[in-house]
Amino acid sequence: MITLYHSNQSRSVRPRWLLEEIGEPYELVRLDMTKGEHKTDAYRRIHPHGQVPALVDGDLTLLESAAICLHLADRFPDAKLAPPLGTPQRGRYYQWVAYTIGTLEPPILQVFANTVMLPEAQRSADAAAAGRTQFGAVAKVLSDALGTQPYLLGDAFSAADVMIGSTLAWASFMGLLDGVPTLAAYVERLSQRPAYQRSNAA
Repeated sequence: MITLYHSNQSRSVRPRWLLEEIGEPYELVRLDMTKGEHKTDAYRRIHPHGQVPALVDGDLTLLESAAICLHLADRFPDAKLAPPLGTPQRGRYYQWVAYTIGTLEPPILQVFANTVMLPEAQRSADAAAAGRTQFGAVAKVLSDALGTQPYLLGDAFSAADVMIGSTLAWASFMGLLDGVPTLAAYVERLSQRPAYQRSNAA
């Protein structure tokens, strides 16, 4: 049985959503981060940084949401959440998964840190503004890539949509998709997927 260590409003929403798309049984272990359950010695033996997500699949323990999602998509090929190896679509798929972590997430985190996360005295309006500007450039690239197609790879939903879509949902929560209709519609479309709704249930 696959076990996912999870906390709401964290990057573990990505593999949880993907597991719901796959439809195979899995165990969900919820960690209450407000109580420090992710920092216990027992959990640090699973994730040495005391963070979520972590996935245990037999003898394999995986950290990092992107790595977990890539593994799961390959582990369950019948779910068709990754394009065939060696195809151009597979290359684009890798690109968007990496883009999530390296390019999309940083400006959102910068805005979040300087408007919500940090104590008010430590926030920087200039840093928040710079994050919004950077996000605008990223939003244009993603809007152009989507165009009028439903998903990043065209008609086929993939784990890349889980990675990008979950991150854009966070951006939407902060108002960053206001005035970006293509991405707002994309997030709304993804949010209607039954697996997405199950994964975001309490």
